[in-house]
Amino acid sequence: LAVLLLASVVMVLTQPELAGLVFALYFPMVGIFFLILRVMRRRQKELQEHVSDVSNFSQESFSGIRCIKGFALERRRNAQFEELNRGLVAKTMLMQASRQSLWPFMAFWFCLGMILILNFGGRKIIAGELTLGTLTQFIQYLLYMQWPLLALSWTMSLMQRGKVSWVRIKEILSSEPKIRENDAVEPDPGALEASIQFEELELEIGGRKFLQDINLDVPAGTTLGITGPTGSGKTLLASLVARVTDPTRGAVLVGGRDIRKVSLATLRGMIGYAAQEPVLFSRSLEHNIGFGVEKPDKNLIGWAAEVAHLRGDVEAFPDQYQTMLGERGVTLSGGQRQRTSISRAIARRPDILILDDVLSAVDTQTEAAIMEKLQPVMKNRTTLFVSHRISTLRYADEIIVIEEGRITQRGTHDELIRLPGYYSELNTLQQLEEQLEAGS
Repeated sequence: LAVLLLASVVMVLTQPELAGLVFALYFPMVGIFFLILRVMRRRQKELQEHVSDVSNFSQESFSGIRCIKGFALERRRNAQFEELNRGLVAKTMLMQASRQSLWPFMAFWFCLGMILILNFGGRKIIAGELTLGTLTQFIQYLLYMQWPLLALSWTMSLMQRGKVSWVRIKEILSSEPKIRENDAVEPDPGALEASIQFEELELEIGGRKFLQDINLDVPAGTTLGITGPTGSGKTLLASLVARVTDPTRGAVLVGGRDIRKVSLATLRGMIGYAAQEPVLFSRSLEHNIGFGVEKPDKNLIGWAAEVAHLRGDVEAFPDQYQTMLGERGVTLSGGQRQRTSISRAIARRPDILILDDVLSAVDTQTEAAIMEKLQPVMKNRTTLFVSHRISTLRYADEIIVIEEGRITQRGTHDELIRLPGYYSELNTLQQLEEQLEAGS
């Protein structure tokens, strides 16, 4: 920029008429130049969005390869990928057409400017109004301007790519989490009691009420079983304790304190959460079990695997605890993934244990073995156990039934099977299934 400015000043001082001709030519050039940059920025954004679509499609195809093969959809999936790829090629060509036009455009404008200067300056020399040395000097200054402008055009084209990428990154960096600490957080008083209370709780999402009129008291060290039809709000109720989302009305209290007034680090540090669909990382099995522990040791990993009835499976693996899991634990069976999730939750030795339908993918014998070893662990901490299986729920100190976001039944296993309603019907149905399985 300094060279351009200096050359422009010297050109004006050397020959104002020729300088005016150059500026009259270059001002439109600058306008067209920035117009091309705007087109480049728009096309670069479209290109990057399309690259993201192709990447997502590829990632889904690889992670869901078993489903694709199971339905014999390889050809259809390949055709969809080819269609996406053709769109990517087309947008890449449009982007490159814009970018690569900058250099020829600048070179053409310089050549045009040189022709006009030679024509105008030559006529001035013939008329005796200009010397050959002055014209040569002017042309030399014009050449000084050429390479900085060409370099500027190349740099600006790179900046457009960077600007589009930065805008997308900035959107992520500037986004605010829905759940965050605020000024209402009180000073940390130390360890909280692991009791849980739900007071007049309601949860509304997108205008629909998922939970309403929830009033519960779970004393520290007890187990609450939660059951109900699919989509009734069981998982949402459990996730409120970990403050994955906040209730629309009412409050969740842990140790007598509103969890919105407790720091997230303190609250979540006392919770071990095993989700229905566990997320496993592409690392070793040992890393996944000890993920929630700052400094896991082999004894802790072995104990957690033993409680989740995973140890026998691990010892059958060639690399045992160093077995590398594929993406989202694809190398493990559904039951093994759930048991790994249980191991990860209890390895933290949490004060509050949340188990969200974590035995749905295991057989009844494995379930019984897991529950036998889980009971001593559950007795020492407050546990929320979401399940559809009566054989699992019967171990809870209290059971609630949630239907359409409301608690419709509550009591112990023995009390609920004697009452008409969802729980007794579920118990009868599962007993019939067990009898049919035994008879076959």
